[in-house]
Amino acid sequence: MAAHLSSGRVNLTALREAGRRELREFLDKCAGSKAIVWDEYLTGPFGLIAQYSLLKEHEVEKMFTLKPGRLPPADVKNIIFFVRPKLELMDIITDNVLREDRGRSPHRDFHILFVPRRSLLCEQWLKEQGVLGSFIHREQYSLDLIPFDGDLLSMESESAFKECYLESDQTSLYHAAKGLMTLQALYGTIPQIFGKGDCARHVANMMIRMKREFPGSQNSIFPVFDTLLLLDRNVDLLTPLATQLTYEGLIDEIYGIQNTYVKLPPEKFAPKKQGEGGKDLPTEPKKLQLNSAEELYAEIRDKNFNAVGSVLSKKAKIISAAFEERHHAKTVGEIKQFVSQLPHMQAARSSLANHTSIAELIKDITTSEDFFDNLTVEQEFMSGIDTDKVNNYIEDCIAQKHPLIKILRLVCLQSVCNSGLKQKVLDHYKREILQTYGYEHILTLNNLEKAGLLKPQTGGRNNYPTIRKTLRLWMDDVNEQNPNDISYVYSGYAPLSVRLAQLLARPGWRSIEEVLKMLPGPHFEERQQLPTGLQKKRQQGENRVTLVFFLGGVTYAEIAALRFLSQMEDGGTEYVIATTKLINGTTWIKSLMEKLEPAPL
Repeated sequence: MAAHLSSGRVNLTALREAGRRELREFLDKCAGSKAIVWDEYLTGPFGLIAQYSLLKEHEVEKMFTLKPGRLPPADVKNIIFFVRPKLELMDIITDNVLREDRGRSPHRDFHILFVPRRSLLCEQWLKEQGVLGSFIHREQYSLDLIPFDGDLLSMESESAFKECYLESDQTSLYHAAKGLMTLQALYGTIPQIFGKGDCARHVANMMIRMKREFPGSQNSIFPVFDTLLLLDRNVDLLTPLATQLTYEGLIDEIYGIQNTYVKLPPEKFAPKKQGEGGKDLPTEPKKLQLNSAEELYAEIRDKNFNAVGSVLSKKAKIISAAFEERHHAKTVGEIKQFVSQLPHMQAARSSLANHTSIAELIKDITTSEDFFDNLTVEQEFMSGIDTDKVNNYIEDCIAQKHPLIKILRLVCLQSVCNSGLKQKVLDHYKREILQTYGYEHILTLNNLEKAGLLKPQTGGRNNYPTIRKTLRLWMDDVNEQNPNDISYVYSGYAPLSVRLAQLLARPGWRSIEEVLKMLPGPHFEERQQLPTGLQKKRQQGENRVTLVFFLGGVTYAEIAALRFLSQMEDGGTEYVIATTKLINGTTWIKSLMEKLEPAPL
């Protein structure tokens, strides 16, 4: 069975449908022809819920990107702003509205849709600018959890980690709790909640309070999920810093996947024509959608990259054998049969060609000396080798001025694998980084320290070896081709977050009480009462369904590891994954970086 398919019992279409319904209702309030002005960040997430056809059905004729200046001409009755509640966006909207020619005919009505919540601060700001009265409808669209795939939901809140850990701003946690309440309204109350970390505790408390305050939220839907596991990202700071080694993880590390789409260098995808040499190569990046609707991708996305080549060559043989069949089709019936299979075969062939090209692009990088050296150092740190002294490879990379994010990922990884660095080592790294890359990065280093990623070792004790041994985070004999443990996703390192989920299912967290105390934040368990008649009686061989919610971000490698656990014959648990944001080490560190503008002379 393909590794992507989540439990047959969890169908996330109901969530997508609820989102579409809410959108339709709002659009119908604005009667007549419409133009939507988009906050650019929202177009990707919205695309996963509503195609353009749905907007067209509701008289949306034009779409523009939100930018300062006059709005482009559009012969429509309604202008609707779809925006996040951010003050800098309110300035642009004010500019758009004030430049509108009031004398123009026909008169245009303005509306504003805040995503995911209305903001008093933003409305106050619009009022002070004198434009609030221009908006006929001011509403909110609660885009909390967006279905990315059959077993994956994300809030796509890019600053959630920074807000929670650096700014003590719990807005995204409130949205997470609201999203979970929406989920329970559609899929039944989740009877058991487990959590680890301060943010997890906050979200659980908010959920319990919301349930108390809205007694009507008690529904009579038979629960789909048995357990909710809330995990703080800072309980496991190590995993996102390491280079992901699954096929999907590497695509994200190298090219970046955004809202299920990836942009790739076009030259690998140019159709090869005889005798034309290299002229007329495409210059636009090749944009592909990556999700489990594509059969081949569903099969290879979660494999270790070293196991992908053999699958692709096997597929190539099967496909060319299928096309050979046409020579054997003699009767009309056989020819008809072949022709009816043709569209599927052609789709399979083009899918194979795409993934062969992507695999070649990735292989060029993973076989490079620098990739190997970088990975070797990461793996030494994760297995506990030389984590307490200045690392030569890192020093060389700084001297050669490698990209700063690469340096920061390695230094933070070393710090996390040593429960903080000795002051002398930390000061040395900081000095080297600031002298080489510029003193404006002092704020970034400060942020990384505040987030617990790059810090001095306190109390002179390194807990990581105990955590590593107890939770079996490092496995020497990893099988990349036919894995028997989640550590295959990092070729030896088992993601701590996923190990916690695995141990919770069996034998339970009581067995690791001591290690849980070493990790940041409280661990807890809550039970939500179910109305009589809704308690589950488990059938023989029926799996439990657990929703794992990562507060602060999750990587594709962790998702692959949880899907692997769902597939295990004797696992007994199927996992659905939710998160505030899909991240990798680079996007994560980037979200914590501060840009200090040089002072004007």
